Amino acid sequence: MPKSEGQKLKLLYLADLLRRETDEDHALSMGDILSRLEELGVHAERKSIYDDLRALEDYGMDIIATRGRAGGYQLAHREFELPELKLLVDAVQSSKFLSVKKSRELIRKLEGLASRWEAQSLQRQVYAVGRVKSMNESIYYSIDTIHTAISQDRQIAFRYFEWTMEKTVRYRRDGQLYERSPYALVWDDENYYLVAYDHTAPPPGIRHYRVDKMANLSVLEAPRLGKAAFDGFDMAQYAKQMFGMFGGAQQDVELRFAARLAGVVLDRFGKEVTLLPDGGSFFRVHVQAVVSPQFMGWVAGFGTDAKLLGPPAVVREYTAFCREMLAQYE
Repeated sequence: MPKSEGQKLKLLYLADLLRRETDEDHALSMGDILSRLEELGVHAERKSIYDDLRALEDYGMDIIATRGRAGGYQLAHREFELPELKLLVDAVQSSKFLSVKKSRELIRKLEGLASRWEAQSLQRQVYAVGRVKSMNESIYYSIDTIHTAISQDRQIAFRYFEWTMEKTVRYRRDGQLYERSPYALVWDDENYYLVAYDHTAPPPGIRHYRVDKMANLSVLEAPRLGKAAFDGFDMAQYAKQMFGMFGGAQQDVELRFAARLAGVVLDRFGKEVTLLPDGGSFFRVHVQAVVSPQFMGWVAGFGTDAKLLGPPAVVREYTAFCREMLAQYE
């Protein structure tokens, strides 16, 4: 490397050395800095390094100089602290919608935000053993494409698939493209869902789709439709009424729960719902819910601590659901 070119890169190399080789517990002596730069093809003198360190401090890098045998120069503060990076690594590792390959790629990039010493502690973080991960490698980019379409107020097209018993992909509607107007992404039960307007359905309306089951996603030139359907639309309320984001008829239902399940009900439906005491050790609640097999399975999971009280048509549907389940074991 020509000397003049090396001098131009010296400040960048020095900043990178401080980020990768130092932290609160590790420092580089002046000798270390000079030898590392020499390995990179940059010859420097102590005086120029002092000037460079001052320039980096003026730029905003929190560089500390310590005296003594183990002293030297170290970067004391970063944009992300180590506990924050550990939290992000845990989130990436446990995320169901990210494939194993993409999780590893993201974690390597997160390690680049720490010193090499801190990166080792990130690698020792607890793994979610046996975690089911997405089999769709493109979901990471699908989410970005959907955000782009929303920001540009344009429709999207995609094919929608399901997995067979042979673990192969089977496209719905014989692989025909779905053309939809995207409005939001919802995170529910560890999956990403697209909430969109379907102008092709009879009647047109709001629908949702699992992003990891979308393929060949593209942004169309056509502008989004269905804006009136989303005027005043409460996305949080929509997600809260769904159970596993399975569709069905939205209804006002009345339920009776054991008092000890108050926290479970508030977590599910929100703290704004009213819990009415019923017999001392129970309470009743009126909620808006999408009545689907997943909703009924959720109620059944509490056994005798939960009871569906109304409306009568929903009670009959729930009773038939329970009888069908029981019939499998008779």
